[in-house]
Amino acid sequence: MATVARAATVLSTRGASRPIIRAMALPPHPWPTGAAETLEPLVRRVLATNPSPFTYTGTQTYLVGDARGVAVIDPGPADAGHLAALTAAIGDAPVLAIACTHTHRDHSPAAAPLSALTGAPIIGCAAITLDVEGPRLDAAFDTAYRPDTVLRDGEAIRGPGFTLTALATPGHTSNHLCFALEETGALFTGDHVMAWSTSVVIPPDGDMGDYLASLERLHARADRVYYPAHGPHIDNPTRLVRHMIGHRRQRENQIRKHLAQSPASVEALVAQMYPGLATNLHRAAGCSVLAHLLDLQRRALVRQDGDRFLAA
Repeated sequence: MATVARAATVLSTRGASRPIIRAMALPPHPWPTGAAETLEPLVRRVLATNPSPFTYTGTQTYLVGDARGVAVIDPGPADAGHLAALTAAIGDAPVLAIACTHTHRDHSPAAAPLSALTGAPIIGCAAITLDVEGPRLDAAFDTAYRPDTVLRDGEAIRGPGFTLTALATPGHTSNHLCFALEETGALFTGDHVMAWSTSVVIPPDGDMGDYLASLERLHARADRVYYPAHGPHIDNPTRLVRHMIGHRRQRENQIRKHLAQSPASVEALVAQMYPGLATNLHRAAGCSVLAHLLDLQRRALVRQDGDRFLAA
């Protein structure tokens, strides 16, 4: 089952689809790349070899379960070294499922080769089909992703001693899922919530209204800890999510204030709102601004005239 994203006016990022604004400093080397770190009795983490300004130290793949059987969350890039590290960490344990939170190319491409190695089914988010009538955003997405089973909101992956329940959290991408480990109160948040930086929301597939609604959904929960796909785990999730919602509302108010003074293009708003931002991050910041504008337009709070937006 595919999710179809209709194209709209958008700033292409050529793959810059990851969190980029206000990022925390990288930790000192050495990083635990390729090592299986035990975070709690049912959870281990393996860091992939793909650090970048958009992935922090790299994608973190999670192994949930024990010697009786494991589920693999966000297998990561199809990198031979990372696949070798995963198979070594899995050892003789049966792989019961390979689950992807979404299909950006730092998250899901290793699903197919890991499935071929282990015989495990790919279970999780839907595939995304991008409309070819508008600007192409394929560079950021794993277009080869083919799940055996698509999990709907509330459906679960079950193994010996663990239950992973899917939570639909669209916004960063339309197909984004989080996975709740019911036995321990842990939530695997993919790119939806991270400690190291905020997530970029890129139209047409990314949707700011959906993103904020998904944050509100997590804020209403009582999860003990978040394990994101990039950066450190989060021990105070409710407080962080509340801060993230406030940050997005501040950006929204900032846009409305600027437009109340004069019409502006996305590029002009980025220059006003992100003084000192590195030039190579302007396009990604512009995508987040555009996502806010499209959400405001949908709510009849702004309107568009050519490449400029105006207060309604």
